[in-house]
Amino acid sequence: MKLNELQDNPGASKTKKRVARGPGSGKGKTAGRGVKGQKSRSGVALGGYEGGQMPLYRRLPKRGFNKPNRKEFAVVNLGLIEKFIGEGKLDAGAPITEDVLIASGLLRRKRDGVRVLAKGEIATKIDLVVTGASKTAVEAVEKAGGTVQIIVPAPKAEAAAAE
Repeated sequence: MKLNELQDNPGASKTKKRVARGPGSGKGKTAGRGVKGQKSRSGVALGGYEGGQMPLYRRLPKRGFNKPNRKEFAVVNLGLIEKFIGEGKLDAGAPITEDVLIASGLLRRKRDGVRVLAKGEIATKIDLVVTGASKTAVEAVEKAGGTVQIIVPAPKAEAAAAE
């Protein structure tokens, strides 16, 4: 193989379509936009304007509400905890806290706390110390012989003042 024989795989690179570059390009003159009129110009706003009539997006009522100070929890499933214990990334003998879950790589960040959900099976006896857990998750852990301790995090204003 020589340097002049090197080439890309077929279909690996696609050349950019150059519009409005003369009649020989096949996309010259009107650049594929047809002839004249509003749609051939840039900045077309035909979707929202209804000729003075109240537009559809304003006729329909607004619905819903997003709470500005809502809590966002990092979610972890029991099946994943069991998997990480099986792989040796979590120690079932020691209490499994939020910081331990982050250190093991199961969670990326804590957010406003960690909430455990009951997706998956848990057979190992574990002691969980988390911000929240669903009723079925607590039942599943207790059925396996473990405990779930739910801690209430300090509000962010107090946590910032303490540091």
